[in-house]
Amino acid sequence: MFALPLSRWLQGRGLHFSWVIVAITFLTGLSSSAALGLPGALLQPLSKEFGWDVEQISSALAVRFVLFGLMGPFAAILMERFGLRNVVVTALTLVASGLALATRMTQFWQLVLFWGIMLGVGSGMTALVLSAVVSTRWFDTRRGLVVGVLTASSATGQLVFLPVGAWLIEHFGWRMAVIPVLLACAIVAVLVFLLMRNRPSEVGLAPYGAPQGTPVAPPAPMRVTFATPFKVLAEAARNRVFWILFGTFFICGLSTNGLIQTHFISLCGDAGLSAVPAASVLAMMGAFDLVGTIASGWLSDRYDNRKLLFMYYGLRGLSLFWLPYSEFTLYGLSLFAMFYGLDWIATVPPTVRLAGATFGKERAGMVFGWVFAGHQLGAAVAAYGAGRVRTMMLTYNPALFAAGAACLVAAGLILLIRKPAVAAAGVPLAPPTKASA
Repeated sequence: MFALPLSRWLQGRGLHFSWVIVAITFLTGLSSSAALGLPGALLQPLSKEFGWDVEQISSALAVRFVLFGLMGPFAAILMERFGLRNVVVTALTLVASGLALATRMTQFWQLVLFWGIMLGVGSGMTALVLSAVVSTRWFDTRRGLVVGVLTASSATGQLVFLPVGAWLIEHFGWRMAVIPVLLACAIVAVLVFLLMRNRPSEVGLAPYGAPQGTPVAPPAPMRVTFATPFKVLAEAARNRVFWILFGTFFICGLSTNGLIQTHFISLCGDAGLSAVPAASVLAMMGAFDLVGTIASGWLSDRYDNRKLLFMYYGLRGLSLFWLPYSEFTLYGLSLFAMFYGLDWIATVPPTVRLAGATFGKERAGMVFGWVFAGHQLGAAVAAYGAGRVRTMMLTYNPALFAAGAACLVAAGLILLIRKPAVAAAGVPLAPPTKASA
């Protein structure tokens, strides 16, 4: 409707329409991540209103993480079959509907349905796979920068929405806090419907940075079915590197989304810190993560990705060990936000590159989809497990220490990958040799 005229207008001014697609994708990630992060600010308000303990609420949020992760390997197939615009609009509609319906809930099963299933499936339909698809289809150059920027959108979602949401909770109640995120999802869905296109050829362009003379016609459609992700998983599972990446990313999710994103505001509440300053610390983490993730993409092109991940997991583990002793002062939490925030999502670019180096360009995306599923399974374990620890022991400290120890284990595991063998396209994946495992 508006995409082709806008593309021509931009082209006349030396601008490529691909940057409009990046902006819309960034806003999609921002609004989805805000919807995922907001329930973490609502643990105590929901507990006070409905009488549900933290363990119960955490179990519903764990469902969200599981579905969010398991959708990853299949999201690319949905986008190939139904198109980027249809999938993203459907995803944002699911997320917005789940948020809106939850404001009318009265029973626990409704929390599971609205914020567990609907948010999990909706956010999982876009997740990191959308960033990979957009960068691959619309760009021949600057793909690393595009992936870094789009991955960092989840941090920006926290930066923008959480402090506002916490202030609304404190002054007007938790239902009002849902409205800004709900409106953001609705507005972005309209922008996606009006401007998102599947490929550059639909607006008469070649990908950004493509050599002159590159054909504008769309490539032949991929031959994929819903069985394809399972076939790729079966091949990848024979390689020990896959299990190392899966295991370390499981720990990554356990120590980020599941623990800190879900429980940090409740943790600060236990220490006497109100929701607004606690959410501001999360926003500070988001700001540092925005810098750290983009920088990590730049570093992953230039340095040993195993050593980068060793440093990221090690620093994260040490910061989690230190958090209970921070006394939850402004200085202590700011120091934690800096060290923890810099590597929150910084693990993504090196992990993607190790997957590509080991399994080849053609399989890397889908293999990473399964590795990302491991990330969200870890998040689900921590979301429920930390809630149960809090209910049983009236403190989060054992969960923090366990997550910190797991991060140190991940730092050691990643060094077991020595020289990943680059799999040739079309060649079955074999178990690693001593040189590659």
